[in-house]
Order: sequence, then C-alpha cells, then structure tokens
Amino acid sequence: MKKTKTVYEGVPQRLDVFLSETGENFSRSYARRLIEEGLAKVNGLGKKPSYMLNYGDEVELAIPGAGKEQKGFEDLVIFEDKALLAVHKPAGIAVHPNAGGWETNPKAALLGEPTLVSMLFSARPEMAASGLERLGLVHRLDRDTSGLMLLAKTPEAQASLTAGFRERLVKKVYIGAVAGVPPKTGVIDAPIGRASGCKKIKVWEYGRDALTEYALKEKGKACALLEIYPRTGRTNQIRIHLAYIGHPILGDKIYGGPYAPRMLLHSLSVAFSHPYTGKKTRLQAPLPADFKAAWKAVSGLKKA
Repeated sequence: MKKTKTVYEGVPQRLDVFLSETGENFSRSYARRLIEEGLAKVNGLGKKPSYMLNYGDEVELAIPGAGKEQKGFEDLVIFEDKALLAVHKPAGIAVHPNAGGWETNPKAALLGEPTLVSMLFSARPEMAASGLERLGLVHRLDRDTSGLMLLAKTPEAQASLTAGFRERLVKKVYIGAVAGVPPKTGVIDAPIGRASGCKKIKVWEYGRDALTEYALKEKGKACALLEIYPRTGRTNQIRIHLAYIGHPILGDKIYGGPYAPRMLLHSLSVAFSHPYTGKKTRLQAPLPADFKAAWKAVSGLKKA
C-alpha cells in the first residue's frame, strides 16, 4: 500500500471529489470505493464519500498497489511463453470485479474480494503497463466453473486470441456432471438471450444462436458425467442448454441443478493456433480434487 497524508487547504469540498481531482488516474467511482473500503480517512476517521472537507482537515489515503496484496497467482499458472499464460482457475473465484473502473485503472481490481484479475495484477504489474486491454483477458469462466483460461501477454497475442474466440476457431472441451442420464451423444441448438423484463439469461426464440454438443462419459445413480463441446461462446451457454434439455449441471443454483458440494462444471482443454507461430496448440487443466470428490459424493460410485 502507498500511504499519503494531505492537509486540506481549500474551500469546502466533497471528499470523493477531492480524491478524484487529486489522485493519479482516479475516477469518481474509484474514489468512492476507496472511501467505502476504509482506505481514505479524514482526521483518522472513516467518512462517507459525500463528507464535506473543511480547511485544515487531514486526509489519509492508502492506495492498493501490486506486489504483495494478493498471493497465489503463480500457483495457478500451468503454461507460459512470450505470448500467453494459461491458468487453472479454481471454482468460487470470479474472473474480474463486478464493479467498473478496473479496466481503465487496474488498481481498482485490488478493492473488494480477490479475483483472478486482482491476483494477476498483484503478481504481474508489468502487464498493466504493456498496452494490454483488460489485463490480457480474451475469454472468461463463470465464478463457480473451474478450469483452463488463457491470458494474453502482448497486445498482438491478445488480438489474435480474441479473434480466434470470436470466429469460433478455438476448440473448447468441458467436463460437466448433470442430473439424470441423457442419451450417449447430443446436439443442443437453441438461441440464448435475455427477454425484456427477465433478469436471467435463458433459451429465447429471439436470442443469439448457440450450439452445444456433448458425449456421455460415465453414469452415476440418477446423474451422469459428460464431455461437453460448446461450439459458440454465449454467456452461461452450457448451463442454460443442459438445463433446457432437462439435465441441469449439478450444483448449479441458478439453473435448477440438484445439490452438489460445488458446481460440477470444469474447463478441461482449449485448442487454438498459437498467436506467434500459428502452430496448433492444445492445453489442458486436469480435473481438480474438489471436482473429483464432489462427483464421487453425488454419483454413488465407489471410484471418482
């Protein structure tokens, strides 16, 4: 943390306005979050963003910085070269903050709960200064989905990988456990969108095209383990499509999945053309221990 103390010597002014005008790359929303997190104090006391500063007030500010705030990112890295990183995201960790501001000021990602982006910024601050948008993100996973994610290290690699996802040239494989036992193979071709007045994304006739294929890997007791191939990349696509055909992902609280110790959806592998060499590259993140233990618990099988 970088800590500063400033004696206010101006006319009465809101605390959040003062911080946004004097801080380095401070948006108004970022200034408010600093105050709400207790990192900005007046005369040693926490205040509201609307607090009016008076002449002689002492403003103490602690600004999160990269390096030591959050640890563990390096433990997630499973592949790295000059162009990209591949990480194994755990279930339960969001990819990036919900609150805005972090894309223009990466330090904002360090406020609130840890995310993959905040861990990345803390461990690799140089990526924020390399001209990368969104700290190199080229795709995302849901908070409760585990598995492989790619992150670009250069603007050129980011453009190449982003285009690959957009043009459906990247091949993704997931492992998911579902309620019931579907046919051995299946194709789900159903548009996905958010109807007017509906908070939840769902299969909707006026939505965007979405295509998911799957193959049965293992049967449990009233459940099954699938290998899943999303051919498009819509938000929550796999979860929505499998719930749509009556086989929701186990542990999926939003789309009606039966209870499981965690949501049983995992990004197993990604195959793509390397942004520098053009060589076909396939990276894989093995099933984590918590997925195996959860599947064993809900499937009724002796072996995971």
